[in-house]
Amino acid sequence: MGKGVDHPLFNLELAAERGPFHVIGDVHGCFNELMELLRQLDYQVRFDKEEGRYEVAPPTGAKAVFVGDLVDRGPNSPEVLRLVMDMVEQGTAYCVSGNHDDKLLRLLLGRNVQVRHGLELTKAQLEPYDAVFRERLKHFLSTLPHHVILDEGRLVVAHAGLEERLHGRNTKGVRELCLYGPTTGETDDKGLPIRLDWAADYCGKAIVVYGHTPVQEPRWRNNTINIDTGCVFGGRLTALTYPDHILTSVESHHTYAESVRPFIRYHQQHHPSPSPS
Repeated sequence: MGKGVDHPLFNLELAAERGPFHVIGDVHGCFNELMELLRQLDYQVRFDKEEGRYEVAPPTGAKAVFVGDLVDRGPNSPEVLRLVMDMVEQGTAYCVSGNHDDKLLRLLLGRNVQVRHGLELTKAQLEPYDAVFRERLKHFLSTLPHHVILDEGRLVVAHAGLEERLHGRNTKGVRELCLYGPTTGETDDKGLPIRLDWAADYCGKAIVVYGHTPVQEPRWRNNTINIDTGCVFGGRLTALTYPDHILTSVESHHTYAESVRPFIRYHQQHHPSPSPS
């Protein structure tokens, strides 16, 4: 059984980091689309074959911030992981954990997890990679924060979002909300948890950028924005440039997986969500 922790339990507060940032939505193994998006954002990416690493030069002063769910369902999760690990190590990116990243960590640690929802593809894709890469990957995944706070608290990035009163909090419950979002505790007819629409009632001053649930179009809602535009499901891979609020997207090259849930379309009038008790 691997050494490490099942649940990295910390947030990352980088108040002095002011940007610009390119916050990148759920990649889910879509390596080619990620490379295309980075180039569109003026990152220079070069692969050093001798070192087996990517060298990434960002546009002046900028850093990328990944909202998590780097893996599963897509065609090349290991190279997405290698690229993001290299960027984080080089100081050109930050990354928060997504629920799929966390499940991969538990699998690598030898925990009992259900290998489905795309994890079976990631597991197979990792088979040709050596023990050194796997150990590096375990360390990386075990050190990912559940949310990151930037620019004097003006920007918060969490995989599934986070309501204002919990920003900067560091508990198991906060971590679960960051990874999965709030739910009713019930499941729908497909066996999936029924999620609460936390952003509908958000009234915080900090901008919260998140992903987790695919949306047809990113749209500002109460100072929050979901930038998961479902690349792995044939949608797009999207980045938000902060503080300029510019959206940049690249089209998916293929439909790599079929989404069980339909993409959310936001309208002027939103269906009311039950309030958490």
